[in-house]
This record gives sequence, C-alpha cells and structure tokens, in this order.
Amino acid sequence: MSKPKALIIGAGIAGIAIAIRLAVKGYAVEVFEANNYPGGKLSEFEQEGYRFDAGPSLFTMPQYVDELFKLAGKNPSDYFSYKELDVVCNYFYPDGSRLKAYADVDRFADEVHQKTGESVKAIQQYSRNSSRIYDITNHVFLEQSLHRLQTYLSNRTLQSILRLFQIDALRTMHRANQSFFKDERMVQFFNRYATYNGSNPYQAPATLNVIPHLEQHFGAYFPEGGMYSITGSLVKLAQELGVQFHYQAAVEEIVLEQQKAIGVQVNGKVILGDTIISNMDVWFTYRKLLNRYTKLFPEKILNQERSSSALIFYWGIQKQFPELDLHNIFFSADYEAEFNAIWQQKTIYHDPTVYLNISSKYQADDAPPGCENWFVMINVPANTGQNWEQLIQQARQNIIGKLSAMLGENVELFIINESILDPRSIESRTSSYQGSLYGTSSNNQFAAFLRHANRSAKIKNLYFCGGSVHPGGGIPLALLSAKIVSEWVGKSESR
Repeated sequence: MSKPKALIIGAGIAGIAIAIRLAVKGYAVEVFEANNYPGGKLSEFEQEGYRFDAGPSLFTMPQYVDELFKLAGKNPSDYFSYKELDVVCNYFYPDGSRLKAYADVDRFADEVHQKTGESVKAIQQYSRNSSRIYDITNHVFLEQSLHRLQTYLSNRTLQSILRLFQIDALRTMHRANQSFFKDERMVQFFNRYATYNGSNPYQAPATLNVIPHLEQHFGAYFPEGGMYSITGSLVKLAQELGVQFHYQAAVEEIVLEQQKAIGVQVNGKVILGDTIISNMDVWFTYRKLLNRYTKLFPEKILNQERSSSALIFYWGIQKQFPELDLHNIFFSADYEAEFNAIWQQKTIYHDPTVYLNISSKYQADDAPPGCENWFVMINVPANTGQNWEQLIQQARQNIIGKLSAMLGENVELFIINESILDPRSIESRTSSYQGSLYGTSSNNQFAAFLRHANRSAKIKNLYFCGGSVHPGGGIPLALLSAKIVSEWVGKSESR
C-alpha cells in the first residue's frame, strides 16, 4: 500500500516541523518553498565577514525543538545544542539606570530591588501571577486547537474554563502592570512583552502577562551556531526521514475539487496530494492561492488588525562594547507615545525603543576579531503605504543618536557595512502580509479565539500552520501549530 501524501506550502519553521511530524507518522512529504533557502524568517546571511541571523533572535522553550528529534527516535544533541543564558537581557533606561534581567527569578528580584527600589515581594507576586496564567491557558490555548470539539471534552479543559476569570483578560497589560509596580521603569519593563507577539500593551489584554513566565521559568538560550542552526538541524532531520524539499518552487494555486484540496500547482504543473498544509501567511494563502474561490474566504479573519512589523539594521561594527551582551534593550523615554505612533499614527516614533542583538558575544566567529555583528531592531507599523524611504532615513539617524548618547560613543564611526530589512522586504521575502511579524495583533481580549484555525472550515483536507494562525507567532507557538495540525490530520471527527 502506498503512503498517504502530504504537500506543504512553505519551509518556515512550522512547515519544517509539520513535515517531520507527518513523515514520522508514515506520510510521504514534499515541501515547496518560494525562496532558495529554508527557514522563512528564521534564516541567515553574511556580509563582509559578518554573519547575521536575519529574523528571530530569542530562543525559548527548546523542548519543542528537542521533541521533534525524539519523535523520530533521534538524540537531539547529535543534531542541535544550546546554552542556557545566565543574563537574559540588559536594559538601558533614558535616565541612565541599567538593569540586568537574570534568568534566576530570585536573583532578578534582588537586582530590581537594588536598582529601582521595588520590593522583592512585588517581583515574586508578579512571577506567580504569570505562572498561574500559564497553568490555566497552556493546555487549552497553546497546545490544542480551539476549533475541535474534542478539546472541550476533557477534564483539564473544563478545569481551565472554570478558572478563566483568573487570566486577567478584562484589563490591559499596562493597567495590570501598574497594579503590581510603583516604579514606572518596571511597568515599562513588563509592558515590553506585548511586543513578543506584535501587540500594544496599552490595548492588549493582561492575559499576555503569561509571556514573562515562558522566558523566566523555561529559560532563554543561545543555540550553538546561532539561531539558524535550529533551521539547519531540523531540515537535516526531515531529509533523513525522506522529506523532499523543493526550493525556488513557489506554489501558484491550491487545487480544489468540490471544496476539497487535492493538490498544488507549481510552475504550471499540478502535484496531487492527500493532505495540503499551508505554512504561508493565511492572508496570502487565500488571496493568492485560492483567489478563484472568494466565497470560501473567512473575510472577518482576513480583515483583522495586523500585528506590528520591524525595521532592522544589520551593522558590521569595527569595535567591541564590553557593556553589551547577547540581548540588549534601550528604552524610549515615553513608551505610550511610542506605541501611539505605531498603532494610531502608523508611523515611527522619534525616540524608539531599540533592541540590539549581538550573536558574536557567544559565537565569536560571527564577526572578525575585535568586531561585533549588530542586529538593531525597532518596532514599526505594518506597511499600509507609508513613505518608508523617508521613515528609514530618519529612524536610522534617531537610532544612531540614541545609542551613541547611551553608550557614550559615536556609533556611526564604527559601522563599516549595513543591510536593512523593512516591512516591505519582510513581506516580499516571507509572504507576511503588510510585513506583519505575527499575523494578526492581540490587541483584543478575545484575540486567542479570533485567530484562524489550523484547519479550514470550508475546504476539506486543507490545514494551516505558522505564526499567522492559532496559537500565534514566535518560534515556540509556530512549532505548537505544527503539533496541533499533526494531531488533526487524518481525523474525521467533527470540526
């Protein structure tokens, strides 16, 4: 008997993960990728002796990567290794104060007390609150589909539903954080976690205060070889399992027959399959690959507010800065004004919060001797037709001015090469509509229920994974989307 065949659109991290999971289940799997490399946002490039991870730079919850190797009967350490960080991130405030976010909660609480005067008890209470939200939401919202009847037929789900009032969905992150802390620097610190899924802490529900728990309880890590080693190791595993990757093979259409997905069209040729899974942004999946079937579109979902995007400068720096670490944040003096600029005015604030990642701190050969590779990112609005050339030029000046003032050095003197990624190029390279990094935003208390499901409600045999669908964006959630799909594929129970 021949194997059932799965066709996967896109070799992003979720597409690779679902390919592995279905190959383990006995499927013949083919992956079609428009670019000439795998990974989607999780890619890399080199320029003049400097190596850069192009996209995600924070690695948490490595168990979801390890799980893929274990499923295949492999030892994860034979393919992939990582080191836990003692200091997750360095924070620089406009008033000159600095804060080290230690991975150890007690050590972090002591650091906060010493630097801001906030009580150790306040940090511990916040940590317990974040842990409680995780315990309630993890099983229901993250690890299962919200769109399967089976999800709601378990005691664990029922217990979580009975505790939903404890997830703090009725007030904003900012309002909740103000109730925990007196020092505005700590409110700003925890507001920042809204950016982990491209949202606005002044609008997003306080349920998102679960995110610090993922970072502090499970830890943050640096993968040996950089973030791209996640992609490389998983592609190697997939290939060993027989998965076929086709690069520069953009899918032109999902082929339907009586509202059933039966294949894909690539370079004018139809390839048939039993299961079709799109790792492409759900917006483009419908608008480009199913554009002849507009009556089947979930218009309300497709018209939801998009998440924020990013403007990234990749700088080769001809100097080393000992006060910097792998992850560094330089805060804005007026956080609310910054988010208002992004979300209401659809522009870039003149004093943006700057994230600076330097992988050469842990991987010395990512930069020449005595140098550093700077990944410099700010949050920006999704692309709706702004004058990006003007915005980028002004943002570059503002960022250099900010970093120079806070580091006491004229940063521009040390930039010897540069590449830029903006919302337009993010969209063109990764098929992320408007360059949004996480699909739809979470600026709504019902956001978790409003994301697109992992299975089409109207097209049989069509599934979705990746950051634009349930449970959300970022590496851990993208990997979980693949897990949800793998547990659904082949099932005939009620949607």
